[in-house]
Amino acid sequence: MDRRSFLRAASGAVLGITTGAGPVMASMLPADPVFGRSFDDLQGAAQALSAYVGRPLVMNFWASWCAPCVREMPLLESLHQQHPDLVVLGLAVDTRANVLRFLDKVHVSYPLLLTGTQGIPLMRELGNKGGGLPFTVLFDRKGRAATTVVGELKPDDLQARVAQIL
Repeated sequence: MDRRSFLRAASGAVLGITTGAGPVMASMLPADPVFGRSFDDLQGAAQALSAYVGRPLVMNFWASWCAPCVREMPLLESLHQQHPDLVVLGLAVDTRANVLRFLDKVHVSYPLLLTGTQGIPLMRELGNKGGGLPFTVLFDRKGRAATTVVGELKPDDLQARVAQIL
């Protein structure tokens, strides 16, 4: 389906109009464009975000110098341990050296990728217009953004949001 046909069908679905093939279902919408990107892991190997489509995903933007980011990391680690079918992914808006120093002090077993300064415009594209940290986006299994949280995560709120994408 070309872009024009997709937009026409999607507009019709929003307005309740159907084509001969029936209404466009939300399950037919493509994954978020963020999944077309890749970032380096801590060993310097590029990791495609597309590898995370197919499982519910909690994508957390953070930095080692951000106090609220550091405070919420144990919560994210616990979430990672509690839900093996959920991917928790940390995107560090930071340098490799800073992240490695940080990991000498704080245990994190979920994957971490380095966005560097590219993380700021990416956060803005995902809805964080101010570009502040921390910033978390929850994606469903099909790679569609379900909800976002600007600022420090709260345990009960995060659990409720995760339940929506599991």
